[in-house]
Amino acid sequence: MKTLKQKALAATAMVLLLAGASVPMSQAQNAGGMAGSAVQSIMDKRPVVHPGGLTFGAYDPHGDFAEQKDLGIEGLFLPWEDVDLESLRAADGYALARNRTLLITIEPWSWDVNWRLTANQLRMKVLNGDYDVNMRTIAAIIGQMKSPVIVRWGQEMEDTSGRFSWAGWDPQSYLTAYHRMMDIVRKEAPQAKIMWSPKGLPNLKNYYPGDDYADYIGLSVFGLEGYDERAYGAPRTVPESVKQGYDLVQGYGKPVWIAEFGYEGGDNYLRSWMQDATVKRPEFPRLEAVVYFNDKEVHPWPYDLGRPNWRVVREPAVN
Repeated sequence: MKTLKQKALAATAMVLLLAGASVPMSQAQNAGGMAGSAVQSIMDKRPVVHPGGLTFGAYDPHGDFAEQKDLGIEGLFLPWEDVDLESLRAADGYALARNRTLLITIEPWSWDVNWRLTANQLRMKVLNGDYDVNMRTIAAIIGQMKSPVIVRWGQEMEDTSGRFSWAGWDPQSYLTAYHRMMDIVRKEAPQAKIMWSPKGLPNLKNYYPGDDYADYIGLSVFGLEGYDERAYGAPRTVPESVKQGYDLVQGYGKPVWIAEFGYEGGDNYLRSWMQDATVKRPEFPRLEAVVYFNDKEVHPWPYDLGRPNWRVVREPAVN
């Protein structure tokens, strides 16, 4: 098992996520999965932040939101193996200087695919306590942070697509693992809040950890015009895309965030999503925040759509 590292990094290392950054975009990705005739002239597609609307945040490895004053949440992702703990301290200082809450997503694996365990191997090791030290070491650093922190562990657990090694475990195994990890967080970082974060699929109810283990509920909502056209027959709006997951979790009575959010497509599609991203709607009264995933996708989408680029500062089209 790989161990946690502590070494000095430049402050920019606080973004932590570089996974997949070197993967070239496919033609499908460049076109948003649409026909080549679609108009794509918008080069900065960042959401409109409406006064009195949802709190806006971003996972921002490129620094596109570094000086945006109306950004209230700084998203981070880190694996719990081979992670640089000094980058967490840098992230704390970065967020504190900008008066932002930290949303820290801890993924229970290595980002080095050569070190990844099978789903069953990971499940057994987590349940046996082999990774308690990893979680405890990370949680201890979180416990020293001065910024408000929300910890999100093992997201999208109800998804059976095979994207994540921990997703698709039987519900009891996942719940036992989740409780174990959150008990560690509560002990080492009692000031931190915790977020249970399903993808938003109908079977999520089987993985609900109980009210004592969810201060917040996070959902994943992405809009890709080409996918919408193939899967639903037409482009979808933000409210349409939020509705399924929200309706499934609102009954738990917890504050709901869109913990991962992004969109890509033609200009008309982008304008709709940009305008509606932070609108607070009466049909979603528990929805409080949306956190933009400002990077390229790291997992291929269905229908040979490649890895969409959610980044708000768009790259010129390749002719």
